[in-house]
Amino acid sequence: MDYSPPPLFKQGASARARVVFFAVLAIFLLVVDSRLKSLTLARQVLGTVLYPVQMVAVMPRDTIKRVSDYFVSVTALEKENIQLKRQQTQNADSLQQAGQLMAENTHLRKLLDARERMPVKSVMAEIIYDARDPSTRKVIIDRGIKHGVALSQPVIDDQGVVGQVTRVFPLTAEVTLLTDKNQAIPVQIVRNGLRSVAYGRGQSSYLDMRLTANADIQNGDQLVTSGIDGVYPAGLAVAKVVQVENKATTTFENILCVPAAGIDRNKQLLVLLVSTDNLSRPDTEDVRAKKEKLNRKVTRDAAAPSSDIKPVDQPMKDLPGKDSAAKDVPAKESPAKESPPVVSKEPAQ
Repeated sequence: MDYSPPPLFKQGASARARVVFFAVLAIFLLVVDSRLKSLTLARQVLGTVLYPVQMVAVMPRDTIKRVSDYFVSVTALEKENIQLKRQQTQNADSLQQAGQLMAENTHLRKLLDARERMPVKSVMAEIIYDARDPSTRKVIIDRGIKHGVALSQPVIDDQGVVGQVTRVFPLTAEVTLLTDKNQAIPVQIVRNGLRSVAYGRGQSSYLDMRLTANADIQNGDQLVTSGIDGVYPAGLAVAKVVQVENKATTTFENILCVPAAGIDRNKQLLVLLVSTDNLSRPDTEDVRAKKEKLNRKVTRDAAAPSSDIKPVDQPMKDLPGKDSAAKDVPAKESPAKESPPVVSKEPAQ
């Protein structure tokens, strides 16, 4: 029985023979290429020809990879953005405190420098809160009798005078600012040495000063403490003149000054521990109100006409023809008052 394939399906060499042939050929080419390097050019030409085919073959894979990376990147960016916003919110308080601490550090360095330059002892204090009365300009500091603070001691910052201690407690003290309506400070103009007194304006952040109309004062003049009151050391910066107003109806000039110190800005202050034992204590508000009422009453009584005063007679020199007679008549002496007779108290014999 014949099992050979029909002529249509006849093949050449067997599969085993072909495997052996191509295996030997591959080994031969490997040996020749490793020894002679003769197939490098053929490999380059073949790689160039097959490159477009390779790109087309890997295009679906690269497309899928790019799309996957895009969505992964967007998701990662969204998560990172949410995390950064949360971290920014958590660090906002710290960032603001860091800025405030840097400003306080700079101010404290300036205060320490001013403290070293001062000829008197001083103690550093910090403002705790403002006074309860909104119509006054007062603050409460965290230093008191225990730290050497006493009444009437001056309070400064790194730029100038801030105010004066007006009430003291064991651990705290009350400081009245220069801009308070009841506060006054003796000042002196640096340019010409002219002395005067500066007063607070209450809610305004400026100071008032009164001088005569012919006083030598100009815009931009620097005011310092004169030291004649025995409280403020001489030479401390107080204010700067910003406006000089001369009214024709008065003989005084209204001078507006801006304080040199950061009265409403700084939180750390310096209390000068000057001796105030020999100074008179400042009047309380009740005593001050009574004095003002008494002064107004005295002024009103002095201005009112008195009905008990008799009019003065016209002098004789105003009468015609009486000038020579008035000169010749001597002044009439007032008779001396006679003393009463002395009665003897001896007994009669």
